[in-house]
Order: sequence, then structure tokens, then C-alpha cells
Amino acid sequence: MLGLDVSSSSVKLVELSKNKAGQYVLDRCAIEPLERGWITDGNIEKFDEVAEAVRRLVKKSGTRTKNVAMALPPSAVITKKIVLPGGMSENELEMQVEAEANQYIPFPLEEVSLDFCVIGPSASSAGDVDVLIAASRREKVQDIQGLAESAGLKPVIVDVESYASRLAAKRLIEALPEQGKGAIVALFEVGALTTSMQVIRDDEVLYERDQAFGGAQLTQLIVRQYGFSLEEAEAKKRSGDLPEDYESSVLRPFIESMVQEIGRALQFFFTSTPHHKVDYIMLAGGAAALPGLTDAVTQQITFPCSLVNPFEGMEIGDGVRLKKMTREAPSYLTSCGLAMRRFLQ
Repeated sequence: MLGLDVSSSSVKLVELSKNKAGQYVLDRCAIEPLERGWITDGNIEKFDEVAEAVRRLVKKSGTRTKNVAMALPPSAVITKKIVLPGGMSENELEMQVEAEANQYIPFPLEEVSLDFCVIGPSASSAGDVDVLIAASRREKVQDIQGLAESAGLKPVIVDVESYASRLAAKRLIEALPEQGKGAIVALFEVGALTTSMQVIRDDEVLYERDQAFGGAQLTQLIVRQYGFSLEEAEAKKRSGDLPEDYESSVLRPFIESMVQEIGRALQFFFTSTPHHKVDYIMLAGGAAALPGLTDAVTQQITFPCSLVNPFEGMEIGDGVRLKKMTREAPSYLTSCGLAMRRFLQ
């Protein structure tokens, strides 16, 4: 199964397998940029153009796999943890979940795609189980299913982006000292327009927050400074073909404001929870790989900061261009988490 991540700035594809020793193998990864405005706030505004980009991506990757896992942004999904009596059959659970879901979902159930999973025994009431309900407007689910189908793929799973990125990050957290047990990790995903933050400890999400800040602001600064068109600025940013004073005039000030945004987000976490520190900061997303960013965060915010490579510790297949993959790795966190769903059915 492929992992296919559709964001506002690009579509990303990852295909994983496992070797005889049971370790992950990265067979394929590819990325295809999208133009600004094709996807806004998680809504597909230009369906044909995005579908064509997905077709190019599949072709470029060289995959023959058709099954695909995709995800919706957290803003498009309502999730709720409920407690139900233990020992119910699957059918009884389903009826009970539908009855309960009515309370939490502000749309008629026939307009909604709904799913649930039993998390395990409830900590708060003996004999009961915790059940996670997830629901989204059916049209949102059909939109991304349609994208996959128009590229000849078969959508098997629709996940939530933040859940997929946590799944991929979990592997990296387990590689920390003492397998990351008890460590509070702040995971920042810096997208084009939004930076999302999740604070995680032992599989539990302590805090989540989105901020309207991202890599597109760097493109705007390049446009203002040098008078390029948006397309030119984006292309030059990707290729690194920029004037000599770029680093001092544009990049450094941008990194400083990014560090401030990260510091501000952490402050919100500290003031709204009993916690007053994090053990690690992990940065993912396209703009996270800017030279000097992780060092600046470590220096100014004083918590150790690292750049996420979701393929760390994996065997790399022959079809992967190592240099390119290493450069783009932070962008693949969500698509890697989606590809890992193949092994979690």
C-alpha cells in the first residue's frame, strides 16, 4: 500500500516494504509541487490540476502498487473518545457508536463518513472500554478518494494527517535514549501556510495547536526583496539559485521569526498545561530543513532540537536517489506514516 499525502504545496508518495529481518525498507518516495490556490484550507479548489499532479507523481515514482492510504487535515475530522460497556459484539458496538455519535456531530449522520476503534480497557471505569470515534463530512472523504481514483489508485484507508505523522514520529521517538519513555516531545510540522504543533508523551497527545506561519512567507520575502514573480521565487528557493545577500537579508531574519513562532507556541503549551519544559523538539515539513534553523532553535529556546528524517534506520531501496531523499526527508513525515499503515491492519 502507498502512503499519499496531499498538502497545500505538494503531493508526496511513499512506498515501504519489510526485509527478512522485519526492518522497514524504503522502496519509493516522490514529491510533486502544487501551485498556490489549488488547495486552500484543506479544500481541493482545482480538482483536475491536482489529479493531474497525482498522476505525474505516481508515474515519476515508478510504482505498480494501486492500494493507497490518504489523510484529511485534523480540521476536517471530528474525533471524540467515549466510554462504552465492555463485551459488546461488533454489531452492538456499531449501533451504540452511531447513537452516541449524534451528540457530537453537528451534521445529519447520512452526510457523514464515520468510523471507530476500540482503544482498550477504560482507565476511568472498570469493565468498560475506551472507543475513539472519527467522523468527517462525506464530501471531504469523496474528494480525496476521487483524486486517488482519477490517478488509477484504489483508496483503502482515509486517516487523519496528525495521526499519520505521529505514527511515523513514534519510530523516531523510540530511538531516543531509554526508548523515549516518559519524554515530552514537541513535534512541529512546518507547512507552506501553517505550522502544526503536537506535544506527545508515551503515545498520548498532551497539546495540539496550529499557527498561521510557514514556508510561503519566505517565498513572499524573496519576492519583496528581489522583485521576482511568485513562481520564480518558489523555483529559486527550491534550487538555491539566489543572490549573494540572500542569507543575510532574507534567510536569517526569516529563521529568527520562525524561532520566535516556535517559542510562542511552546509558551502557549506551558501556560495552558501543568508542564514547563519539553525534552525534545522535532522539526518536520518542507521549510524545516532550512540551513541553521535547528541550531537557532536549540540556542534560543534551549531545548534540544533535531530535524526529522522519517526514513532514519530504514534500509534504502535501489530505486531511491539517496541525496534527493535526504534533502527532502522532513517533508515525508505524514506520507511515511500513511505508508506504515500497510503493516498495522
